[in-house]
Amino acid sequence: MASSARSRAEAAVERFDSAAKEGQNGGMTAVLYPIARNAEAALSRPLGRAARASEAQVLTHIPVRFAQEMVGPGFPTREAALDAFPGRLEDERAGKGSVAAEDRFCLLREVTVEPPVRRRELLTLKPVYRDGRRWPTPRRAPQTVWRLSISYWRLVTAEEAESLARTESADAVTAALRARMERPMIPVKPQQPLDVGLFEFRPPEAPHIIMPDE
Repeated sequence: MASSARSRAEAAVERFDSAAKEGQNGGMTAVLYPIARNAEAALSRPLGRAARASEAQVLTHIPVRFAQEMVGPGFPTREAALDAFPGRLEDERAGKGSVAAEDRFCLLREVTVEPPVRRRELLTLKPVYRDGRRWPTPRRAPQTVWRLSISYWRLVTAEEAESLARTESADAVTAALRARMERPMIPVKPQQPLDVGLFEFRPPEAPHIIMPDE
């Protein structure tokens, strides 16, 4: 067990050193994410690959959004998931190859199989004072599986494009209102002369003000 952990640590250090050397030599490569309508298509038959949303839109002539979704079945162990997707994941085990920098758009996630416990069930936990124990037996740990998560540029549907256009229009109106509020107030016409009442007068030493006449 200790030897396997040590080998994993050494492999991670080697990958870090190689990445640092690439960065010093100016050879760092951006991840080229697949372009597709869903996760399954992104994994098997992407329309293309691009590092940025603008590049993906130029290739497809359709707006895109960055997405991260689960794809494929669940596996009981991480090793089984690595064996099911050779060449798509970083595998620190001996004899396994490394994934190129531009192809690192997949990773493994450990997710629960059972639905999460409702908040109300957690709040109803009460002491039982039974068999020398104050609290009831804790719940067993939820069952987990390993699934493949893929990051890709998802093509925006017509409904999403309309919603995005409305959002951008609302953002433009909000920005215009904020810019108008930040500008200093300017009078629409010159200020009218002061209205001197019956019991008010202008003091000779300050004719620009009006004082009450007692």
